[in-house]
Amino acid sequence: MSTVDEPLSFESDIKPLFRDRDRGAMKFFVDLWSYDDVARESDEILDRLRDGSMPCDGAWDDARIALFQRWVDEGKAV
Repeated sequence: MSTVDEPLSFESDIKPLFRDRDRGAMKFFVDLWSYDDVARESDEILDRLRDGSMPCDGAWDDARIALFQRWVDEGKAV
């Protein structure tokens, strides 16, 4: 995982946030382990994370949502 001073990356920081069951539940819409899919749908994913409808078995805490937001804000690095 990146430190505060290092840019976040999809592979090391974002992809691990999504569990296998999250991936399976969302496969109809987006492959949560695919950089291209998550980068393309990041605004929708972020909206759903914030409103608590994703993941379907319980909302992420504020720190995880902030990490995802930071990745988006930093340009969605691979």
